[in-house]
Amino acid sequence: MSSLEDRGEVGVPVATAPSSSSAGLGVGAVGAGPEAGPGGPGVQGGQEQADQEPDPDAPPKKRVRLLQEGEAGKLEERLYVVLCCTVCLDLPKASVYQTDCNVRVDLPISSFYQCTNGHLMCAGCFIHLLADARLKEEQATCPNCRCEISKSLCCRNLAVEKAVSELPCECSFCLKLFPRSMLERHQKEECQDRVTVCKYKRIGCPWKGPFHELTVHEAECCHPTKTGNELMGILDVMDQSHRKEMQLYNGIFSLLCFEKIGFTEVQFRPYRTEDFITRLYYETPRFTVLNQTWVLKARVNDSERNPNLSCKRTLSFQLILKSKVNSAMECSYLLLKGPYDDVKIKPVIYHYVFSNDANETDYMPLPIIDSIECNKLLAAKNINLRLFIFQIQK
Repeated sequence: MSSLEDRGEVGVPVATAPSSSSAGLGVGAVGAGPEAGPGGPGVQGGQEQADQEPDPDAPPKKRVRLLQEGEAGKLEERLYVVLCCTVCLDLPKASVYQTDCNVRVDLPISSFYQCTNGHLMCAGCFIHLLADARLKEEQATCPNCRCEISKSLCCRNLAVEKAVSELPCECSFCLKLFPRSMLERHQKEECQDRVTVCKYKRIGCPWKGPFHELTVHEAECCHPTKTGNELMGILDVMDQSHRKEMQLYNGIFSLLCFEKIGFTEVQFRPYRTEDFITRLYYETPRFTVLNQTWVLKARVNDSERNPNLSCKRTLSFQLILKSKVNSAMECSYLLLKGPYDDVKIKPVIYHYVFSNDANETDYMPLPIIDSIECNKLLAAKNINLRLFIFQIQK
């Protein structure tokens, strides 16, 4: 072998090696070295094979995988491939593992679930699969093995969550690597390159920049030296925003002073329309509030034809008076999250005058904050909320 390397005959056939598996591994190259000379049959045969098209029977994926295994020297890189979600092929950045079991904070978006065969899914993809199955009226299945998945069949994998929390992740500001369990604290409190605002923002300073430049900027900021007349316009804008925020809470406080107030826990159950192309909708059993019988209905994306193809998902609801009334009944109503749900809902007060001829409100948007919260509701077996009704006396 040393004599062959001295003459340089091993390197020539490797450079002109065909795409077959034997040439890729260098088996034919070593045997062809002594026979190949200038203009000899070995070189001509190599050129003819190089001019030919790649062999369709050759396993290129296997060869690429061998190269990746040889190059991936770090344990973190190999664990990233093993522990990533089977759907999005990524890892969550937030940590969910906590050593103190007495003080447990649930972070479901960073959890890992596994099917009965052990395939991993991050919480976001798991909830999305369940929501899609509900919209399409199908049984949710694992993307890998096609076994059935549900909240009762799947469980969280705490060992994987702990391992993922120790894997390094790059800070989006300073581009340094930190364990995922420490990344959120680093980005919020410790990173010198994190984006921050001037402490004089409340009086109109629009500056945003890295934290290490904050001290220099605040020393040179001109907003503290502005006159009172210049600051009055900024304060007026702030007062308008504050009044808009307080309007909701003042409205709720005034409604709580009414004589007739009723509330109940409502449970939306999924149903299907009888159309040729069925659509998902929700409806509650009949319930009694303020001595009247009511029903709530809800629909997804305002009964869009294929809501499972849309990334943005919303829910809208309708309040229906089922009992007969002697006179018009003016009411205010709002929906809040139930006592056993973690869905995030912004309270919004709606008004309607019920009568025997107008006993159904229009479909009003359920004020959930984003599509992720909507997927949580769709993935659940039932949707549990709390309804408040305030009767306005004339």
